This record gives sequence, C-alpha cells and structure tokens, in this order.
Amino acid sequence: MLQAVPGVFGGSAVQAMEPRFGRESNDRSAERVHNRWMPTTELSSSFEEGIGGGRHATAHDRLLWESIGDRDLKELSEAVARDTSRRGVSFESANGAQGFRIDPIPRVIDAGEWHVLSTGVAQRVRALESFVRDVYGDRRIVQAGVVPAGSLDSARHYELELMGMGEQIGSWITVAGLDVVRDCDGSFKVLEDNLRTPSGIAYAVATREVLGGHLPPPAGLRVRSLDTAFQTLGEGLRAAAPKAAREEETVVLLSDGRQNSAFYEHATIAAYLNLPLVLHDQLSVRHGRLFAQLRDGEKAVDVVYRRTDEDRLSDDHGVPTGIAQLLLEPVLKGTLTCVNAFGTGVADDKLMHAYVEEMVRFYLGQEPILKSVPTYDPTRPEVLEMVLERIDELVIKPRTGHGGHGVVIGPHARPEDLRATAAALKSAPERYIAQETVMLSRHPTVTDGHLELRHIDLRPFAISSGESVHVLPGGLTRVAFERGALVVNSSQNGGGKDTWVLA
Repeated sequence: MLQAVPGVFGGSAVQAMEPRFGRESNDRSAERVHNRWMPTTELSSSFEEGIGGGRHATAHDRLLWESIGDRDLKELSEAVARDTSRRGVSFESANGAQGFRIDPIPRVIDAGEWHVLSTGVAQRVRALESFVRDVYGDRRIVQAGVVPAGSLDSARHYELELMGMGEQIGSWITVAGLDVVRDCDGSFKVLEDNLRTPSGIAYAVATREVLGGHLPPPAGLRVRSLDTAFQTLGEGLRAAAPKAAREEETVVLLSDGRQNSAFYEHATIAAYLNLPLVLHDQLSVRHGRLFAQLRDGEKAVDVVYRRTDEDRLSDDHGVPTGIAQLLLEPVLKGTLTCVNAFGTGVADDKLMHAYVEEMVRFYLGQEPILKSVPTYDPTRPEVLEMVLERIDELVIKPRTGHGGHGVVIGPHARPEDLRATAAALKSAPERYIAQETVMLSRHPTVTDGHLELRHIDLRPFAISSGESVHVLPGGLTRVAFERGALVVNSSQNGGGKDTWVLA
C-alpha cells in the first residue's frame, strides 16, 4: 500500500485544528459530539472533511453527526473491532496475521462529487489501457514525442518479450486501484496508478458489512450499495478470457498463499466467486496450454487472476521468473489471459505518472477530468535543473521504490540529506522522480474514545469488462491512525473507513 507524503505548511492559510460541528449553538447533538474532541495544538493546511460545521461542512455530514448523537464512541469502536476480528478480516505481515483496523466514522461523498471523480477514474483507466496496448505495439506516443523513448525503455516493468502483443491481448488492465488524495483546496488528485496487483476490494466490502451492523446510514442518506462488487469483478475476469475460450471459462485465482500480505482478500474473492484458489505447484503447461490440478481433477485454464507478489517475466539478472515459466507460453499462444497482464507495470511506473494527463489527450482526445499530483521527469535536462533548484520544496522518490522507502521530503529533510539526494539525482536521474508536496485531507477518527482529525486517502477500484469501465461506488478510504502521520499502510498503524457514496 501507499505511503503518502506531507506537504508544505506555508502558502495557504494555516489554521489550528479546531473541530467545528453543528450550526453554531443551535445544534445540540452536534455540539455534544464537538465536546468530546481532545484538544491539540497541531497545525495543518489540510482540507478538513466530514465535519458538521465550518466552510467545508455539508448537510450530509450534519445528518451523520446528528445520527451519532450521544453514542459512546469508545464502545462503538470496540464493537466494530470485535466484529472485524470475528470475521477474520486481516493482513499478513512478518509477525503473522494481523487484524485489519476499521474506524467507525464513515466518509461521505455526495453524488455529484462522486460522478466527477468516478468519471475521471474511468477516463484515466481507458487512457492507460490504450497506452499499454500502444507500448507493446506501434509506440505511437513515443514517435509523437509525448513520452521520451529513454524514459519508457528504462521502466522496470517494460517487458520486451511482449512486443507485438499490443492488440493480441484483449484486456491489459482488468482491475485498477488508484491512490487518490484530496489537496488543500479540496480537489481530488491521483498520487499513483496501481495496475499490476491492486488490493483492497475485499477490505472495502468487509468494512461496509462490519459497519452496517453498528452504524447504518441514517434516514435521509441514501448510500449506494457495494453488494455487487464481487459480481462486477467476476464479470470482468470472465470477459477477459481469450476469444477461443469455451462458453464456460475456467478462471482460477493464483496466490502465493499465506505468505502474501493480502491472502485474506485472495481467499475471500475466491470464495465469493466460487473460483479455485491455486498455488504455483498446482499449475503445469502442456502444448501451449495451462492446466490446474483441482479437487475434481485437472482442468485447462482460460484466465488466471494473478495475485502473486512476483509480477515480472525476468528478474534483475534477466533470468525468467518462475511465474513466467508457467504463464508466458500460453499467454503468447493466446490460450490464456493473465489478469492483470504482464507488462501493465509500465503504465504505473512512477516516472510514467508524469505523462498520464498527456496520455488522456493523446489517446482519447479529451481533457483530463482527474489531475495527477504534479510529477517531474528528471531525465530531461531542463526538468533536472528545476528539481535541483527546488529540491527543498519537492518530494524525491526512487522510481522503483515502494512503501515509502528511500523517499526524501524536501521541506522536512536535513541539509546533508538534501545534498546527498541532489548528488544522486545528478548521477542517475533515471532512477528518481520528483513530485510536488501534497497534504492529505483529514477526517474525524475515533482515538481513545474521542474524536481527532486524521489524514486519509481513497483507493477507488475500476473494473474493465469488454469496452466498459465500471468504477465501484466508494472504494476504500484509508486512514493513518497516528496524529500527524501520513502513512496509511495497514502494517504501519493504518486502516480503513467505510466510504458512503450517496445515491
């Protein structure tokens, strides 16, 4: 999962974290909730959402807080935690299975706002699908000078073995999970595009099911259902089958087993969709077809929903990976579809993120609805010069990093770290990207029985089925439980909130 980065505290009005609930003193219910906030001196320029009063408040937020009224928040939080544990909602870590933490205060997004956001997500996924198809085809976007050849060719997940397969694979991106943040002006922006093995759908559904038993939507808030989330995913998986597949496609979910951090999700999806959950040693290849050894015997496989940590065809030394040895031949022969396809990582490469808005214009002939967090390509000499001049204002990330490792946050970095980073950029600019700092929005969160504002992001999910792209209504709002923290990773004291998209 994502490590988000903090923003600069200057430039916009800095205000103390004073929660503002209710319609001044007229709303006694909201005022009672207000009184349970713990005092803090933390300063932030973040957009504050989900609060029942103030300039960002909405009528929907007021309805939610009126419905909570005098609820004991500590008791509510503990009940949600017990229910989550009873259902076995967890993630795997080096220390074994750990419970997934759900905050009981949902995030509310109104219908109009969601329409713009979801339309922007779908538009972006269509452009990224076209990009991957083009990358492994004619590379028109490179010939047009929109994406530099060197930046593309140096992408870690650019798979040369797939050249010429651009139009041969029906769906490159079946499942997309974008990381969306809300900037200090309230606008949604994409921080990262996750297109290889995006996780979170099962956690979003579990969060909705758990919270529904403890804090259902109040009268007056019509929340769109997530009941068809797994069905939509299943339809996308079946639609991805090769054209030559039989009417009854055989779809399997390939997992690493319990060593994979998202194994709970693998098992949950397989159970809901009645898919065989298989490991590597259950698969074999004969005559260009993949076979799976299942309980009722061996079956030829049409679609593999790959949820393995290994997502490349070759390792760093150019040696074929074990998963490539199993899946590549049937994929190239057109007898098997891998979801998501090998090679899609070229589109969620951190450096390619700098060009996604141009991809929307190039392939779709449209203006991007959803903007990216401004991202810069240091391989361009003029951009490198700008980045070095502003290094104390920007966030520098390793191009192939994950989990926040190696990230240097300019406004918070020590001078010696900035000097070392500048030297590394000059030496190998192709290994890094630079981004503008973005402060994540904050949302009321239960902390020790009280309410405090905590930073959040959103992971909406887009499922492609044929020519259509369906964005699940809500996705997973992820929250950092520590005060001031911007890490929403479950393994680093992060968790989830239910996301109520209004009908």
